[in-house]
Amino acid sequence: MPGFTLRFPPEDIEPLAERFGDTDDAACEQAGAAARGRGHYSRAEFLTVCAWKTPRSRPRVERNAAQVVERATRRALGSAEERERMEALVELEGVGVPTASTLLHFALPADYPILDVRALESLGHTGKSTAYSVPFWLDYLEACRRLATSHGVSMRTLDKALWQHSKERSAAATRSP
Repeated sequence: MPGFTLRFPPEDIEPLAERFGDTDDAACEQAGAAARGRGHYSRAEFLTVCAWKTPRSRPRVERNAAQVVERATRRALGSAEERERMEALVELEGVGVPTASTLLHFALPADYPILDVRALESLGHTGKSTAYSVPFWLDYLEACRRLATSHGVSMRTLDKALWQHSKERSAAATRSP
């Protein structure tokens, strides 16, 4: 099981999240709310969220027919099993664990973080990977839920803080001689 350790003081979570700034995720929030309400994403909503996470995936995710998207996302949102939720989504063309985590996040924002290399770096994992496994996701999910609960912050606040910490460390490193 990979270890996930917060690489900054917990009291910095909220200040870091505040520095994250505004994002243009209103369309994804609307898509997720609609999906949550009906129990699945429409193809258009699915494409919106996928493009927000990684525009490079567009040609691949567009290969998913509407009924395939509906079936997979209904299975994911309807399951009580975390493994099944993720497995249902990664079966879709062009959807890896990071994009699947984004689909879960926008549909159920209180429960899911967004898997991202910056967030991982702030938890002690460096290096990019396009092939995160479902077991890795489950460990990451458990670690984020534990951190959010133990520090009394929302999942999105934790998510933003992790991302922002990595961004600021990266910016500081590029300024150093």
